[in-house]
Amino acid sequence: MASGSKNDVVNRLSNVKIADADGDGDEEPPQNMLPSNQQARQSGHDEEMAHSIDPMPSSSAIENLPTHNTGGRLHNWQATKTTVKERLSFLFNNEILSDVHFIVGKDANQQIIPAHKFVLSVGSAVFDAMFNGVLATKSDEVELPDVEPAAFLHLLKFLYSDEVRIGPESVMTTLYTAKKYAVAALEEHCVDFLKSNLGTDNAFLLLTQARLFDEPQLAALCLEMIDKNTADALNAEGFTDIDQDTLNAVLERDTLRIREAKIFSAVLRWSEAECIRRQLPVTPTNQRTVLGRAFHAIRFPLMSVEEFAMGPAQSGLLDDREIVQVFLYFTVNPKPNVGFLDTPRCCMTGKELTVNRFSQTESRWGYSGTTDRIRFTVDQRIFVVGFGLYGSYFGPSEYEVHLQIIHLATKKVCGSNTTTFCCDGTDDTFRAMFKEPVEILPNTSYIASAKLKGTDSYYGSKGVRRATVDCNNGEKVVFQFSYAAGNNNGTSVEDGQIPAIIFYI
Repeated sequence: MASGSKNDVVNRLSNVKIADADGDGDEEPPQNMLPSNQQARQSGHDEEMAHSIDPMPSSSAIENLPTHNTGGRLHNWQATKTTVKERLSFLFNNEILSDVHFIVGKDANQQIIPAHKFVLSVGSAVFDAMFNGVLATKSDEVELPDVEPAAFLHLLKFLYSDEVRIGPESVMTTLYTAKKYAVAALEEHCVDFLKSNLGTDNAFLLLTQARLFDEPQLAALCLEMIDKNTADALNAEGFTDIDQDTLNAVLERDTLRIREAKIFSAVLRWSEAECIRRQLPVTPTNQRTVLGRAFHAIRFPLMSVEEFAMGPAQSGLLDDREIVQVFLYFTVNPKPNVGFLDTPRCCMTGKELTVNRFSQTESRWGYSGTTDRIRFTVDQRIFVVGFGLYGSYFGPSEYEVHLQIIHLATKKVCGSNTTTFCCDGTDDTFRAMFKEPVEILPNTSYIASAKLKGTDSYYGSKGVRRATVDCNNGEKVVFQFSYAAGNNNGTSVEDGQIPAIIFYI
């Protein structure tokens, strides 16, 4: 979907099912708007008395409305409708007094729908111009091949009665139709429905739709959902259906909470799908071609050497010079310019939070090449972006530190970084950050590890085993700390280093 008209995008996205908050889906398309309407205009029927005693159409669903496509005139039907709304609602999809017919859709899906110019002109500036403007149409038939019949019926139902009936199957085509005819109130209902049903499984597709229809508020909500649940959003089936501009917009963000190697894998899947859409052989050369500038938005320097060697280096998408340059980036200083960003994706959204382990500071803590470690668990998913560490007892100084978070059961290193931090000689804590956020799953044991190289420092005492952090949204995150056995420099629950863990929820 890297190219194509807005209609092409709408047609593709209209097949996407969005989970309804209430579990209800769209019902079958209306059956009272078939080409037989045209026959009804040509010959009368003996249904006049039946229609004169029909009950008021229910608002439960457009699809369940009684058919009013009569060629004749009902006697005194007005007497049974006591309000303006009832009378206008009765005229919805009704041949009575109709003065225009819309030929909606195309091919086997085409339907002929009666309407009333006055009602449509009152509700839509586009219809007003169509029927009453300088270039007003003289024909009593209007062809709308780019509009879905069901969506057009939803639009008319709203114009005739203010009733809104949208569901997972029709919301996108209804939004397109409301935009096309400038019915802002129905647009707002559609967008509200999309917001209430936004999830990781449809965030990318709704982002595409929001960008297509210039809905910045919906787009912002989609991006926030993708930032906070990047892995799930990238694994959703609809990710490979997004257009190239949307892919570029997401890859350029600094707030994605996922390792760069997984981003690369997702981008590979998208490029394969795009090659198929363009009817190109799925080859590394074609994949890189269809990616365009999105390829350079992948931050290969953020990967570990192993991740790069096992994935991108063997994919065929990079040339030999690029592969050598990235490997040099991993191994030499100063770092060469590799043509790919190395900015960490740590600029998280929301409020930064910190858990503090100690209530008192002491001196002094020495370093001899071993690692300070503490074991911890949390009660909900968080993203750790760094540690707070104690600095020099002797005054301003600089430390080199190797940070790690290790999954205890598998011994897998979930995140690591070698960096430096400066301290001013006070007993404050100083930030040492990871290159990218480290996802921490609930009720799972991890080890926070810091290997410092520098002068003796302050250390914390009177530590706690359990610490609760109040979040700005009313939630609470509970940390549990315990001793990490192994090659430990002496840090424990009661005293030592790693006084703070910096995180986002």
